[in-house]
Amino acid sequence: MAFPVQKAHAVRILVIGDVMLDRYWFGEVERISPEAPVPIVRVAKREDRLGGAGNVARNIAALGAQASLMGLVGDDEAGERVAALLAHENIDNRLVADTSMHTTLKMRVLGRQQQMLRVDFEESPADGGLRLLMQHAGENLADYDAVVLSDYAKGCLARVEELIALCQRANVPVFVDPKGHDYARYKGATIITPNRLEMSQAVGAWKDEADLDMRAQRLREQLDLEAILITRSEQGMTLFTADGRHHIGAQAQEVFDVSGAGDTVLATLAVARAAGLDWVESVALANRAGGIVVGKLGTSVVTAGELL
Repeated sequence: MAFPVQKAHAVRILVIGDVMLDRYWFGEVERISPEAPVPIVRVAKREDRLGGAGNVARNIAALGAQASLMGLVGDDEAGERVAALLAHENIDNRLVADTSMHTTLKMRVLGRQQQMLRVDFEESPADGGLRLLMQHAGENLADYDAVVLSDYAKGCLARVEELIALCQRANVPVFVDPKGHDYARYKGATIITPNRLEMSQAVGAWKDEADLDMRAQRLREQLDLEAILITRSEQGMTLFTADGRHHIGAQAQEVFDVSGAGDTVLATLAVARAAGLDWVESVALANRAGGIVVGKLGTSVVTAGELL
């Protein structure tokens, strides 16, 4: 299945979710600290990347579609860097500033391309920020071909049921990357894309593929979804719709880093579907994109050229 490059250019997708900044410090490890039995990393390069929902938007833009990002950030240096990266990636900035919180920041220290330490700075948003986010979200949903909800359990999608209802009223399809075990929150969405572990947390452990089919279809019907796509790492992906089950094997040649792979899959699925492909065709492209991105370091993107 060829990626629909020309149709993708006309697609407009709004991503709403937990925005974070991924900060990388790269260096060399040549000795152990005399102060404690820990390696010393001599930092040679620093790099900031869009993380969380920002990485989904970044992948959408890399595929040639028009991406907008809405989420909560603080009035701080990390929030300014997120805004600067959005401008650099040609992503429409719909961020909502909440002065009562700090922007979620994940700082990684790498020595010789191996992650040695990660430090997270995060806090839950206040009610005021969430009210403002809901207000902004409801203003122009009809301008978009699809809405992607990227849930990293940081609090931005605490009112996800209301967001899905807004999308339903605007007749805009909703693609959800879920978190937690209470999937009733996502009732009425178009599709959810849990990974293998997340699906087992939602429906319980399955004993075989037939048992999985029964549990997945029951969940799909209970939540009034068009589809469920389970990403299963080395086992590939399994799509469940009213037409039944469709499985596709993994395509990764070499796995270097799986961080952000789910973002790439979700972004490719949304772009392909909004560009007019059916579910099976869209999943095939998403699977190909996932196989490419796991061969890259950190939260990365797949371009339309790579898919072609």
